[in-house]
Amino acid sequence: MKKRFFAALLAVAMTLTMSACSSGGADYTVGICQLAPHPALDAATKGFKDTLTELAAADGKTIEFQEQNANGEATTCGTIINGFVSSKVDLILANATAPLQTAASSTDSIPILGTSISSYGTALEEPDMGESTGRNISGTSDLAPLDEQAAIVKEWFPDAKNVGLLFCSGEANSRYQIDMIKPHLEALGFTCTEFTFSDSNDLATVTTNACQNSDVIYVPTDNTVADNTGIIANIAIPANVPVIAGEEATCSGCGVATLSISYEELGQTTGEMAYEVLVKGADISAMPIQFAPSVTKKYNPTICEQMGLTPLEGYIAIETAE
Repeated sequence: MKKRFFAALLAVAMTLTMSACSSGGADYTVGICQLAPHPALDAATKGFKDTLTELAAADGKTIEFQEQNANGEATTCGTIINGFVSSKVDLILANATAPLQTAASSTDSIPILGTSISSYGTALEEPDMGESTGRNISGTSDLAPLDEQAAIVKEWFPDAKNVGLLFCSGEANSRYQIDMIKPHLEALGFTCTEFTFSDSNDLATVTTNACQNSDVIYVPTDNTVADNTGIIANIAIPANVPVIAGEEATCSGCGVATLSISYEELGQTTGEMAYEVLVKGADISAMPIQFAPSVTKKYNPTICEQMGLTPLEGYIAIETAE
């Protein structure tokens, strides 16, 4: 409770400072709300800022970024986004699902671009949504092809029978990914069992249960998993139960292999979209959701060595910290 109180208090102070210190000299002001410090989300924000700044400068335009991080607290996103709305920024970048949902409920006039979002239809509770949202929202999705992710499980562990699907029950995009990948895994002959946890407090217990009942574990792009890969690794590696991850940063913490996208490239694509909206006057409501331009098969050399696994041909090693 204290953590949430002080996080909210800090966000209020940052918002007041942001409003007071805004020079007003830039041609456009962009508010960035990132859910948490995380390598993937950080890379998406960097790619966005670098690309938008470069494209705008080529047209003689300048961008002021008001960048804030909610430090993993969804409630803090509300304070940050409300600050952006009050200061009438020209565009909001929502980096991850919680900021997107908050921004969508806070304004229907300021253009909103999301990034690091698995499913916009799920996040916005519009399951029948087409290629574009039809409202003041568009952006990029970090969802790698789920049929190809399922194929990775089969490539690495063809003799496995039981796949444990480990994810946070409170994250709608994780639920979406599991619902989508499960039929692909079952079509490959696997028996799938879901293991859901509500937050990091019960992650260790649920992971232990998953390891006791699975030959291999699959984790989607899940924010709670991403923030707690050490918990999973400390249980799965001694149990000799390998983890296939939905994205590279999670794989570097607890996984064996993944189908990776570049979050910096994803941010760059989002920056290009922002340029079209701000400088070129594009109608954001008609802009299709964009996906990562490429995917790469990667493996974690450290965990493979710890588990006695030989990397497969065609996979690139993830650069892990020494």
